[in-house]
Amino acid sequence: MQLKLVPGNSAGTVTAYYLSSKGSTWDEIDFEFLGNLSGDPYILHTNVFSQGKGNREQQFYLWFDPTADFHTYSILWNPQRIIFSVDGTPIREFKNMESKGVPFPKDQPMRIYSSLWNADDWATRGGLVKTDWTQAPFTASYRNFNADACIWSGGLSSCPSSSPPSSTSNNAWLSQELDSSNQERLQWVQKNYMIYNYCADTKRFPQGLPTECNAP
Repeated sequence: MQLKLVPGNSAGTVTAYYLSSKGSTWDEIDFEFLGNLSGDPYILHTNVFSQGKGNREQQFYLWFDPTADFHTYSILWNPQRIIFSVDGTPIREFKNMESKGVPFPKDQPMRIYSSLWNADDWATRGGLVKTDWTQAPFTASYRNFNADACIWSGGLSSCPSSSPPSSTSNNAWLSQELDSSNQERLQWVQKNYMIYNYCADTKRFPQGLPTECNAP
């Protein structure tokens, strides 16, 4: 999806673009853009829920002004990994670590949602900065949505389960992973633009970091 975010004083607003299933043990993959006062950078907030459990936030600044033009925000979701990308540059990878007891979202179909909502109880400086309604209306723009996916309908998937995906098939994304170049780009983003990583927040997890944080 291409997005252009709320310009000017967007404090208190959250522009969201995410995947989610239904029910009390839902799965979810989130892009959320936390608004800010004019001149301060947007925060790109990412999260992964599996079986109703989230608390896997990573947050980033962007290396451009996301209100000035449209940029492409992508999610690769296959049985092995979830990769968040911005303009083709990977910013986060969440791997399937079910073998270590970490639930992974792969058994529930998800729909795609987008929204723009008032979250001034937490979005900007932890809720210290409130939405200035004199700046309304707040407008975020979406365009050029594109999806290549397995469609779930009537208990059946549009993707054949018998034939393994190959690089020449239409479903190459089912086994896609980061090559060495994209791994370097991912490390560049996380070194220079990541501002919060739940896997480094020992105060939040005094009993020990989540299992996936300790995996190589």
